[in-house]
Amino acid sequence: MAGAGLNLIDWKDDRIRTLHFAWFAFFLTFVVWFAHAPLLAHIRESLSLSDAQVKALLILNVALTIPARICIGILVDRFGPRRIYTLLLMASGLLCFGFALANSFEQLALARFALGFVGAGFVIGIRLVSEWFPARQVGLAEGVYGGWGNFGSAAAAMTLPAAALFFGGEFFGREDGWRWAIAATGVLSLLYGVVFFRKVRDTPKGSTYFKPKKSGGLEVTSKRDFVFYLVMNVPLYGALAILTWRLSPANVGLLSEGVCLAVYVGLVGLFAFQCHRIFLVNREMLRDGVPELYRYKFKQVAVLDVAYAVTFGSELAVVSMLPLFFLDTFESLDPVTAGLAASGYAFMNLMARPGGGWLSDRFGRRKTLSILILCLALGYVGMAQISAAWPLALAVMTMMGCSFFVQAGEGAVFAMVPLVQRRMTGQIAGMAGAYGNVGAVLFLTVLSFVGYATFFMVIAASAAIAFVAVQFLEEPRGHVAEINEDGSVELIEVG
Repeated sequence: MAGAGLNLIDWKDDRIRTLHFAWFAFFLTFVVWFAHAPLLAHIRESLSLSDAQVKALLILNVALTIPARICIGILVDRFGPRRIYTLLLMASGLLCFGFALANSFEQLALARFALGFVGAGFVIGIRLVSEWFPARQVGLAEGVYGGWGNFGSAAAAMTLPAAALFFGGEFFGREDGWRWAIAATGVLSLLYGVVFFRKVRDTPKGSTYFKPKKSGGLEVTSKRDFVFYLVMNVPLYGALAILTWRLSPANVGLLSEGVCLAVYVGLVGLFAFQCHRIFLVNREMLRDGVPELYRYKFKQVAVLDVAYAVTFGSELAVVSMLPLFFLDTFESLDPVTAGLAASGYAFMNLMARPGGGWLSDRFGRRKTLSILILCLALGYVGMAQISAAWPLALAVMTMMGCSFFVQAGEGAVFAMVPLVQRRMTGQIAGMAGAYGNVGAVLFLTVLSFVGYATFFMVIAASAAIAFVAVQFLEEPRGHVAEINEDGSVELIEVG
């Protein structure tokens, strides 16, 4: 890391210190977001949940993150990472308490749905890190931020089952150990929100924090890209419609037919409203055009969206189901051992995601991402072969090999995101991040109908589609023009 220009133990360097504060904030949001996954066996037994209800909780956990990442992307571009991350951390802590106090499936479902908002924290740090590091280092820096932060799901899997056993003593109540474990993550989130607000700045001293000229949608630079942008918003609403259908009387039955119909109508109305907002943001461009100096290609954003749907989308889906996968496949395992085995998937984030960013910085954005997605597909084909006849150690090694390419691919995606258009990094990261959740919803929906082996093969097939899409990605070159608030123009290095 130091040889690449980043000395990660140099706390006197403001950049490095900010990077550490950022990744730990992201780490905590992932601990909070996935605290339930390794405790599902306890929760299922405590509240007598059915298998369909457990799978509904998995989907609910990633649903709200789709619109949340879009909204947070807009807010962070407008108000800055420091304030928005602080608010998210504080809200996360309070929502944790709601889930810990739930006494029915309906209360669990509502709290889990609300906790999906926590997953938007990732977007905030992407903008923050991009403000502090130059283009030649941003891939590695974003990889450290994302990889070490994503490790929060592994930390939850490794520690919370044991914490639940500890809290499940006589003093706390034997049936309530999981509640105390989850509530403890909420306390940590609240406390760190205060620390983050006091210690972090949005930009280095003397730097300009570029903001979009208008809020409510991405600024595009051609009429063709305007239409393309509208089309790329459709899957975001489609994923929410799929979720609603999964909760309808025909499936889990959490929502009535009337409520489902109201949600469908609401999604159509919300999509129409967003299209109108996007039109208002881009009205001047549609009328007058955009000078060549300020243009960028929206296809860059679209390709990164698709790549992240397969990389991070598969990680979200797989992390959510892995503890149960190991319990069901290897019947001799207990929940603690299954949680430890499953944690190996997210454990790879510590090196894989920074590695993907470093490879992208060094060898090129498109080439790196293409190779990683191809290897990802092969990794999931391998996971589809895991059965009870396998030694557990071999199953874990296969899982970790696959996860390396998944998370390195995520690092390669976000090595590129900050280089598309600096002032809109939050919104671009938000859209890519939302597509990650679209992928998770689709994959988890598939899981609710098929077995584990077919589930892994579907992800592999989706990766093949993403591989084709990545071939249309263009390497960033030279500089892009950004406009200061006083109207002056500044050239920002992107390659």
